[in-house]
Amino acid sequence: MKNCLGILNLSEVDAPFGVLCQGRPASMLPFAGRYRVIDFMLSNMVNSGINTIGVFTGNKVRSVMDHLGSGEPWDLDRKINGLFLFTPTYDYTTVNAKVGDIDLFYQNKSFVKNAKQENILLSKTYMLANIDLQNAYQDFVDSDADISIVYKKVSDPKNRFIGCDKINFSDSGEFESVGTNLGMEEDFNLSLEMYFIKKSVYFDLLFEAIEKGNANYLKQAVLHGLSKYKVRTYEFKGYVACINNIRNYFDANMSILNSEISNELFFRNGHIFTKVKDEPSTHYMKNARIKNSFIANGCQIDGYVENSIIFRGVKIAKGCIIRNSIVMQKTHVDENTHLNYVILDKRTTINPGVTLIGDPSLPYIGGKKAIISKEGES
Repeated sequence: MKNCLGILNLSEVDAPFGVLCQGRPASMLPFAGRYRVIDFMLSNMVNSGINTIGVFTGNKVRSVMDHLGSGEPWDLDRKINGLFLFTPTYDYTTVNAKVGDIDLFYQNKSFVKNAKQENILLSKTYMLANIDLQNAYQDFVDSDADISIVYKKVSDPKNRFIGCDKINFSDSGEFESVGTNLGMEEDFNLSLEMYFIKKSVYFDLLFEAIEKGNANYLKQAVLHGLSKYKVRTYEFKGYVACINNIRNYFDANMSILNSEISNELFFRNGHIFTKVKDEPSTHYMKNARIKNSFIANGCQIDGYVENSIIFRGVKIAKGCIIRNSIVMQKTHVDENTHLNYVILDKRTTINPGVTLIGDPSLPYIGGKKAIISKEGES
């Protein structure tokens, strides 16, 4: 896939995540003890042979740059090709901020124009999957299509994919359109928002959107232009988790406690890479009891942990009971606390004797660096 340029677009909606996305985009949400959401699509591209990747960061830049750095964990720290970050620019001559990401792509059109690759893989990051993109790309090339969309047939009785894009086919099985899932059908074709596009078609869509003003976002420009081009679809049959709200984020983390899902998600078509942090092994102390949990390295545990995800460097004191919870990096849970259906962001402190009880559909969320006592959160 050396003839394919990778583009990750991080302009994703983060309002449904509340305080978890106060200082980070949804793509930077911590996941599974040591990863970030972006790691999955970035690793998919690298594992499939894409060696030039542009990341369009959106407005919350700091956490993106801190995590990705030079791209070394993904072998993208290169003199030729590699990782490129594109941050928003602002026009200080006007007081009106422009909505959308289309101008950012236009301002950086030279990146795509000067790239040697003739095709582009344009993708969001919130669909978590371990996918062999080489097969999808080869299908796109062999079909001589202008655009190819990766999708998955899903059964969604619990409405986990409400608001996501769905692909509609005609009775003869031909691609018809892309719409929005409203939950009217339990079984439908879920778009994974991975688009293979010829470079020439990309520029036609981009320039038309700028000139006509009919799209604020690049995704809108692509969808508006589908009727004018030869469109191909490629079905992915593996596991997919959609990280578009708190409930789905919590459930996706809990799903990795299933060994079949975790093996597929992290190893099926290549390893998932992330930023390296050198931590010692976790220290399990005298009173530590662990049941069906994912424990990262660097922790000190002297309490009871069940059905939970514990990130790096977490300290859990004597007498603690933690069930069905996500405890992020460097959090300190003091003695005799009880947590159930809770998400604690990084560097949170839980004072002694505190009880926090959430709900499976709406976990209790402790903000980053919060101090939670019996009197409340500060």
